[in-house]
Amino acid sequence: MTPPLISYSTFHRMGLTVRNLNSLLRTTDDFELHIIDNNSQDDTWEYIQSLHDGRIKSKTRFPINFGPIYPINLNLTRRRPDQYFIVLESDVYLYAPDWITRFMKVFEAFPEVGLLGIPRPVPLPGYEPEVIPVYRNGQSYNQLLHCEVGSICDFVPGHCQCLRPELINTIGYWCEENGYGDAELSIRINKYTSFKAGLATNIPIDLTQTIPCAACEGIGLCKLDKITRTCFDIRNSKYKNVNFSTANRWKYFEYFNELNQGKRTVYCASVHDPISYQTHFYHMDWAMENFNYYAAYAN
Repeated sequence: MTPPLISYSTFHRMGLTVRNLNSLLRTTDDFELHIIDNNSQDDTWEYIQSLHDGRIKSKTRFPINFGPIYPINLNLTRRRPDQYFIVLESDVYLYAPDWITRFMKVFEAFPEVGLLGIPRPVPLPGYEPEVIPVYRNGQSYNQLLHCEVGSICDFVPGHCQCLRPELINTIGYWCEENGYGDAELSIRINKYTSFKAGLATNIPIDLTQTIPCAACEGIGLCKLDKITRTCFDIRNSKYKNVNFSTANRWKYFEYFNELNQGKRTVYCASVHDPISYQTHFYHMDWAMENFNYYAAYAN
Protein backbone atom coordinates (compact mmCIF):
# COMPACT_ATOMS: atom_id res chain seq x y z
CA MET A 1 0.00 0.00 0.00
CA THR A 2 1.19 3.52 -0.78
CA PRO A 3 2.31 5.23 2.44
CA PRO A 4 -0.15 7.88 3.62
CA LEU A 5 0.60 11.57 3.18
CA ILE A 6 0.85 13.48 6.45
CA SER A 7 0.09 17.20 6.31
CA TYR A 8 1.81 18.88 9.26
CA SER A 9 1.21 22.57 9.92
CA THR A 10 3.12 24.68 12.44
CA PHE A 11 2.19 28.07 13.89
CA HIS A 12 4.70 29.40 16.44
CA ARG A 13 5.07 27.35 19.68
CA MET A 14 8.44 25.89 18.68
CA GLY A 15 8.61 24.15 22.06
CA LEU A 16 5.63 21.98 21.19
CA THR A 17 6.66 21.53 17.56
CA VAL A 18 10.08 20.14 18.52
CA ARG A 19 8.61 17.78 21.11
CA ASN A 20 5.81 16.53 18.92
CA LEU A 21 7.61 16.30 15.59
CA ASN A 22 10.28 14.24 17.34
CA SER A 23 7.55 11.87 18.51
CA LEU A 24 6.11 11.69 14.98
CA LEU A 25 9.50 10.81 13.53
CA ARG A 26 9.73 7.88 15.96
CA THR A 27 6.74 6.34 14.15
CA THR A 28 7.67 2.88 12.85
CA ASP A 29 5.06 2.95 10.06
CA ASP A 30 5.98 4.46 6.72
CA PHE A 31 4.57 7.81 5.61
CA GLU A 32 5.32 10.83 3.44
CA LEU A 33 5.55 14.04 5.46
CA HIS A 34 4.88 17.53 4.11
CA ILE A 35 5.56 20.31 6.63
CA ILE A 36 4.18 23.82 6.26
CA ASP A 37 5.08 26.66 8.58
CA ASN A 38 2.45 29.42 8.81
CA ASN A 39 4.83 32.36 9.19
CA SER A 40 5.99 31.41 12.69
CA GLN A 41 7.92 34.28 14.26
CA ASP A 42 9.89 32.25 16.75
CA ASP A 43 12.58 29.76 15.68
CA THR A 44 10.21 27.08 14.37
CA TRP A 45 11.38 27.37 10.76
CA GLU A 46 15.04 27.06 11.76
CA TYR A 47 14.19 23.85 13.60
CA ILE A 48 12.27 22.45 10.62
CA GLN A 49 15.19 23.20 8.32
CA SER A 50 17.47 21.22 10.63
CA LEU A 51 15.45 18.02 10.22
CA HIS A 52 16.83 15.25 8.02
CA ASP A 53 14.57 12.26 7.51
CA GLY A 54 13.85 10.48 4.23
CA ARG A 55 10.12 10.52 4.97
CA ILE A 56 10.07 14.33 4.86
CA LYS A 57 9.12 15.14 1.26
CA SER A 58 8.70 18.91 1.44
CA LYS A 59 9.24 21.87 3.76
CA THR A 60 7.33 25.06 2.98
CA ARG A 61 7.25 28.37 4.80
CA PHE A 62 4.50 30.86 4.09
CA PRO A 63 5.60 34.50 4.44
CA ILE A 64 1.99 35.27 5.40
CA ASN A 65 -0.38 33.19 7.50
CA PHE A 66 -3.63 32.75 5.57
CA GLY A 67 -5.27 30.56 8.22
CA PRO A 68 -5.38 26.81 8.96
CA ILE A 69 -7.30 25.66 5.85
CA TYR A 70 -4.88 27.16 3.33
CA PRO A 71 -1.89 24.86 4.13
CA ILE A 72 -4.05 21.72 4.44
CA ASN A 73 -5.47 22.19 0.97
CA LEU A 74 -2.05 22.94 -0.52
CA ASN A 75 -0.77 19.65 0.86
CA LEU A 76 -3.89 17.91 -0.41
CA THR A 77 -2.86 18.87 -3.96
CA ARG A 78 0.38 16.95 -3.34
CA ARG A 79 -1.46 13.70 -2.58
CA ARG A 80 -1.39 10.85 -5.08
CA PRO A 81 -4.81 9.38 -5.96
CA ASP A 82 -4.34 6.20 -3.90
CA GLN A 83 -2.95 7.88 -0.78
CA TYR A 84 -4.70 8.21 2.54
CA PHE A 85 -4.42 11.78 3.81
CA ILE A 86 -3.60 12.56 7.44
CA VAL A 87 -3.84 16.03 8.94
CA LEU A 88 -1.72 16.41 12.06
CA GLU A 89 -1.52 19.61 14.09
CA SER A 90 1.63 20.55 15.94
CA ASP A 91 0.11 20.14 19.42
CA VAL A 92 -0.32 16.35 19.02
CA TYR A 93 2.13 14.07 20.83
CA LEU A 94 1.91 10.46 19.61
CA TYR A 95 2.68 7.66 22.04
CA ALA A 96 2.15 4.61 19.81
CA PRO A 97 4.82 4.12 17.12
CA ASP A 98 2.33 2.04 15.07
CA TRP A 99 -0.52 4.57 15.19
CA ILE A 100 -0.90 4.60 11.40
CA THR A 101 -1.28 0.82 11.32
CA ARG A 102 -3.99 1.13 13.97
CA PHE A 103 -5.85 3.59 11.76
CA MET A 104 -5.52 1.36 8.71
CA LYS A 105 -6.88 -1.71 10.47
CA VAL A 106 -10.10 0.18 11.21
CA PHE A 107 -10.39 1.37 7.62
CA GLU A 108 -9.89 -2.21 6.40
CA ALA A 109 -12.56 -3.56 8.74
CA PHE A 110 -15.05 -0.78 7.96
CA PRO A 111 -15.11 0.14 4.23
CA GLU A 112 -17.89 2.64 4.96
CA VAL A 113 -15.60 4.75 7.17
CA GLY A 114 -14.24 7.77 5.31
CA LEU A 115 -12.87 9.87 8.17
CA LEU A 116 -11.26 8.78 11.42
CA GLY A 117 -9.94 11.03 14.14
CA ILE A 118 -8.67 10.75 17.69
CA PRO A 119 -10.68 11.98 20.67
CA ARG A 120 -9.27 14.65 22.92
CA PRO A 121 -7.47 12.97 25.85
CA VAL A 122 -9.11 15.45 28.25
CA PRO A 123 -12.70 16.00 27.06
CA LEU A 124 -13.97 19.55 26.97
CA PRO A 125 -17.40 19.75 28.62
CA GLY A 126 -20.07 20.34 26.01
CA TYR A 127 -17.71 19.84 23.10
CA GLU A 128 -17.56 16.07 22.84
CA PRO A 129 -19.62 14.47 20.05
CA GLU A 130 -22.21 11.82 20.80
CA VAL A 131 -21.02 8.49 19.38
CA ILE A 132 -22.06 4.88 19.07
CA PRO A 133 -19.46 2.06 19.33
CA VAL A 134 -19.28 -0.17 16.26
CA TYR A 135 -17.51 -3.56 16.20
CA ARG A 136 -16.45 -5.86 13.35
CA ASN A 137 -13.76 -8.53 12.85
CA GLY A 138 -11.92 -7.66 16.05
CA GLN A 139 -11.83 -3.93 15.27
CA SER A 140 -13.92 -1.06 16.59
CA TYR A 141 -14.43 2.68 16.36
CA ASN A 142 -16.88 5.23 17.72
CA GLN A 143 -19.18 6.43 14.95
CA LEU A 144 -20.53 9.98 15.08
CA LEU A 145 -24.24 9.76 15.80
CA HIS A 146 -25.71 13.08 14.67
CA CYS A 147 -23.52 15.65 12.87
CA GLU A 148 -26.03 18.48 12.84
CA VAL A 149 -25.40 21.87 11.27
CA GLY A 150 -24.92 24.51 13.96
CA SER A 151 -23.84 22.09 16.69
CA ILE A 152 -20.72 22.95 18.68
CA CYS A 153 -19.75 19.31 19.21
CA ASP A 154 -20.90 17.09 16.33
CA PHE A 155 -17.60 16.66 14.53
CA VAL A 156 -14.27 14.86 14.56
CA PRO A 157 -11.77 17.29 16.14
CA GLY A 158 -9.15 18.54 13.74
CA HIS A 159 -5.94 17.86 15.67
CA CYS A 160 -5.56 14.47 13.95
CA GLN A 161 -7.73 13.29 11.06
CA CYS A 162 -7.23 10.50 8.53
CA LEU A 163 -9.22 10.42 5.28
CA ARG A 164 -9.82 7.53 2.89
CA PRO A 165 -8.83 8.22 -0.75
CA GLU A 166 -12.29 7.35 -2.08
CA LEU A 167 -13.84 9.91 0.26
CA ILE A 168 -11.49 12.64 -0.99
CA ASN A 169 -12.61 11.90 -4.55
CA THR A 170 -16.15 12.68 -3.39
CA ILE A 171 -15.69 15.73 -1.17
CA GLY A 172 -12.62 17.39 -2.67
CA TYR A 173 -11.01 19.86 -0.28
CA TRP A 174 -11.60 21.42 3.12
CA CYS A 175 -14.11 24.20 2.50
CA GLU A 176 -12.26 27.46 1.93
CA GLU A 177 -15.53 29.31 1.39
CA ASN A 178 -16.75 29.00 4.98
CA GLY A 179 -13.38 28.24 6.60
CA TYR A 180 -14.91 26.17 9.38
CA GLY A 181 -12.52 23.24 9.08
CA ASP A 182 -13.33 20.21 11.21
CA ALA A 183 -16.72 21.69 12.18
CA GLU A 184 -17.92 21.52 8.57
CA LEU A 185 -16.00 18.49 7.32
CA SER A 186 -17.62 15.84 9.52
CA ILE A 187 -21.12 17.13 8.75
CA ARG A 188 -20.42 17.13 5.04
CA ILE A 189 -19.24 13.52 5.22
CA ASN A 190 -21.85 12.03 7.57
CA LYS A 191 -24.91 13.79 6.15
CA TYR A 192 -24.12 14.25 2.46
CA THR A 193 -22.06 11.19 1.42
CA SER A 194 -22.33 7.43 1.83
CA PHE A 195 -19.29 7.44 4.14
CA LYS A 196 -19.19 7.62 7.93
CA ALA A 197 -17.01 9.65 10.28
CA GLY A 198 -15.82 8.59 13.70
CA LEU A 199 -13.10 8.29 16.32
CA ALA A 200 -10.44 5.64 16.78
CA THR A 201 -10.39 4.01 20.21
CA ASN A 202 -6.83 2.73 20.58
CA ILE A 203 -4.49 5.58 19.62
CA PRO A 204 -3.31 7.42 22.74
CA ILE A 205 -2.15 11.01 22.35
CA ASP A 206 -1.24 13.99 24.47
CA LEU A 207 -2.46 17.52 23.70
CA THR A 208 -0.32 19.50 26.11
CA GLN A 209 -0.64 23.17 25.14
CA THR A 210 2.36 24.71 26.89
CA ILE A 211 5.66 23.54 28.32
CA PRO A 212 8.16 25.47 30.48
CA CYS A 213 11.20 26.78 28.65
CA ALA A 214 13.50 24.76 30.93
CA ALA A 215 11.89 21.53 29.68
CA CYS A 216 11.93 22.48 25.98
CA GLU A 217 13.81 20.10 23.67
CA GLY A 218 14.51 23.02 21.34
CA ILE A 219 15.93 25.44 23.89
CA GLY A 220 19.31 25.41 22.16
CA LEU A 221 17.71 26.84 19.00
CA CYS A 222 15.56 29.46 20.71
CA LYS A 223 16.65 33.10 20.38
CA LEU A 224 13.76 34.61 22.37
CA ASP A 225 14.55 36.12 25.77
CA LYS A 226 12.06 33.67 27.38
CA ILE A 227 11.20 36.22 30.06
CA THR A 228 9.18 38.95 28.38
CA ARG A 229 8.40 36.81 25.32
CA THR A 230 8.07 33.08 24.71
CA CYS A 231 6.97 31.11 21.67
CA PHE A 232 3.65 30.51 23.42
CA ASP A 233 3.12 34.25 23.97
CA ILE A 234 3.60 34.85 20.25
CA ARG A 235 1.13 32.14 19.30
CA ASN A 236 -1.52 33.29 21.75
CA SER A 237 -1.32 36.85 20.47
CA LYS A 238 -1.84 35.72 16.88
CA TYR A 239 -4.37 32.91 17.31
CA LYS A 240 -7.58 34.22 15.70
CA ASN A 241 -9.66 31.10 14.95
CA VAL A 242 -12.38 31.93 17.48
CA ASN A 243 -12.66 35.52 16.26
CA PHE A 244 -12.76 34.34 12.66
CA SER A 245 -15.54 31.83 13.39
CA THR A 246 -17.66 34.49 15.05
CA ALA A 247 -17.23 36.97 12.21
CA ASN A 248 -17.88 34.44 9.44
CA ARG A 249 -20.49 32.12 10.90
CA TRP A 250 -23.02 33.24 8.30
CA LYS A 251 -20.92 31.63 5.54
CA TYR A 252 -21.05 28.29 7.34
CA PHE A 253 -24.86 28.36 7.43
CA GLU A 254 -25.19 29.71 3.89
CA TYR A 255 -22.88 26.97 2.57
CA PHE A 256 -25.15 24.25 3.96
CA ASN A 257 -28.24 26.12 2.76
CA GLU A 258 -26.83 26.00 -0.77
CA LEU A 259 -26.05 22.32 -0.37
CA ASN A 260 -29.56 21.54 0.88
CA GLN A 261 -31.12 23.55 -1.94
CA GLY A 262 -29.15 21.65 -4.57
CA LYS A 263 -27.21 24.73 -5.71
CA ARG A 264 -23.95 22.86 -5.25
CA THR A 265 -22.58 19.35 -4.66
CA VAL A 266 -20.70 18.12 -1.61
CA TYR A 267 -17.43 18.60 -3.51
CA CYS A 268 -15.48 21.69 -2.36
CA ALA A 269 -12.92 23.31 -4.63
CA SER A 270 -9.64 25.00 -3.68
CA VAL A 271 -7.75 28.08 -4.77
CA HIS A 272 -4.70 25.80 -5.06
CA ASP A 273 -6.42 23.74 -7.77
CA PRO A 274 -7.69 25.90 -10.65
CA ILE A 275 -9.41 23.00 -12.39
CA SER A 276 -11.43 22.31 -9.24
CA TYR A 277 -12.90 25.82 -9.04
CA GLN A 278 -13.38 26.05 -12.80
CA THR A 279 -15.48 22.89 -12.78
CA HIS A 280 -17.29 23.20 -9.43
CA PHE A 281 -19.38 25.84 -7.66
CA TYR A 282 -17.01 28.07 -5.69
CA HIS A 283 -17.38 31.42 -3.92
CA MET A 284 -13.96 32.84 -4.71
CA ASP A 285 -14.87 36.11 -2.98
CA TRP A 286 -15.76 34.28 0.26
CA ALA A 287 -12.50 32.31 0.21
CA MET A 288 -10.37 35.38 -0.47
CA GLU A 289 -12.11 37.28 2.31
CA ASN A 290 -11.37 34.41 4.71
CA PHE A 291 -7.70 34.22 3.75
CA ASN A 292 -7.37 38.00 3.98
CA TYR A 293 -8.91 38.00 7.47
CA TYR A 294 -6.03 35.88 8.75
CA ALA A 295 -3.50 37.86 6.72
CA ALA A 296 -4.71 41.04 8.40
CA TYR A 297 -5.09 39.83 11.98
CA ALA A 298 -2.94 36.71 12.50
CA ASN A 299 0.53 37.73 11.36
